[in-house]
Amino acid sequence: MPSLFDPIQLGAISAPNRILMAPLTRGRSTKAHVPTEIMIEYYRQRASAGLIISEATGISRQGLGWPFAPGLWSDEQVAAWTPITKAVHDAGGRIIAQLWHMGRQVHSSVTGEQPVSSSATATPGEAHSYEGKKPFETARPLEVSEIPGLLDDYERATKNALAAGFDGVQVHAANGYLIDEFLRDNANFRDDQYGGSVENRIRLLKQVVERVVSVAGKDRTSVRLSPNGESQGVDDSDPQPLFTAAAKALGDLGIAFLELREPGPDGTFGRTDVPKLSPEIRKVFTGPLVVNSDYTTVEEAQAVIDAGTADAVSFGRTFLANPDLPERLRTGAPLNAMNPKTMYSQGAEGYTDYPALETADA
Repeated sequence: MPSLFDPIQLGAISAPNRILMAPLTRGRSTKAHVPTEIMIEYYRQRASAGLIISEATGISRQGLGWPFAPGLWSDEQVAAWTPITKAVHDAGGRIIAQLWHMGRQVHSSVTGEQPVSSSATATPGEAHSYEGKKPFETARPLEVSEIPGLLDDYERATKNALAAGFDGVQVHAANGYLIDEFLRDNANFRDDQYGGSVENRIRLLKQVVERVVSVAGKDRTSVRLSPNGESQGVDDSDPQPLFTAAAKALGDLGIAFLELREPGPDGTFGRTDVPKLSPEIRKVFTGPLVVNSDYTTVEEAQAVIDAGTADAVSFGRTFLANPDLPERLRTGAPLNAMNPKTMYSQGAEGYTDYPALETADA
């Protein structure tokens, strides 16, 4: 079996190792969702990842409700992303843009409009806003007549990502956001062609990915799913047939790779007793499979590769605090501890000031 430190081909992208940087929302853009200069250094510092998957990035004003998160729907946003991707490439790295529509997780105080979803449901708990946390609102069901416009938004964001210099894109279909709300049956109560059967509930996912592939090409398109357990209130009563059908459809489209966020019973950022579905998904998805959630050591990551369950592992909060994570894992160097209070704050603290090995040793 390959080592975590061996190269891997992810569609058109040649990754020098199998340690990917997972998408990490950090909230360092402007209130107009334009990337800022400090993000250049943040991503450059982490260019040794086999591949960087960018923080979730809004495809439209409607779909982006996270304060200070970046977007990819305007020329100004494209211009601000361009020096970020250049810095990563100049440092020898590769980076793709994760395309995000938050669905019912949006709050009207951020977007100025009622959130949309598969059905009229609300997320439990509170949403982040510019004025602090506020109770989530009930979403309105997305009309069938609005689907073509949604697909146009994904197409525009994909074109903008490529124009900004990204090496490809990832469709965010996980974590209880819009596409996940169409996939899973405790959020989707539709009685049209997008609801009811598994075939109907995976329809929007397929249409979005087909549209993205038409722009980026299948070898520069990936998808993220969260198949096991509840995520931000979104869940399914019978996840295995749903997500194996979704994975098979994505495999038939020939996407570059599929990433799975799979928390376990001892998860530190969400936990579940629902078994991980990667072994079953592996049987129907023949492309590269990447797993994610709570991997912090070489041994843990290498074990899933040795088992044949996955081809690579994406690291999230560990990469947040360790810009040179591949080297630390390779040499067995100690890891920096993460400061959770600065995850979503503005400024350099807890963002670009985590030391690399040579800085720590100086």
